[in-house]
Amino acid sequence: MNSYKRYVPGSWAPTTLAWAHDNRTCGFRVVGHGGARRIETRIPGGDVNPYLAAAALIAAGLRGVEEGLDPGPPLVGSAYEAEADRFPSSLYEAVGELDGSSMAREAFGDEVVDHYLNYGRTEQRLFDEVVTCNERERLYERG
Repeated sequence: MNSYKRYVPGSWAPTTLAWAHDNRTCGFRVVGHGGARRIETRIPGGDVNPYLAAAALIAAGLRGVEEGLDPGPPLVGSAYEAEADRFPSSLYEAVGELDGSSMAREAFGDEVVDHYLNYGRTEQRLFDEVVTCNERERLYERG
């Protein structure tokens, strides 16, 4: 639940699927020179399952190559202010995106996707059932 809280404008965490050269506001950036040049994905946080993240990146890259997808021109300026596609900023949104993803089902299979959908929905339900200290304090102030 907490990993999505970093996806806010001005945090240096990415919020879009845009790519650029050495731009930390984008989800993907190309950095370095010569033999040290590389592509970074900045979307997953430190709490990601590294094996699933790597597999998803490989599957997405293969899909892009197979279908000849064009990533478009690099973004110039702040991705926070750009008209670029945004990725989910909450677990609730992420579950919805995964549920509608045919690519995830092709890459991982129905059993794996259904397992993670169940896990995400369960985590969201458990979170929604708890009244937090912040909510108690906020509602007490308004009462």
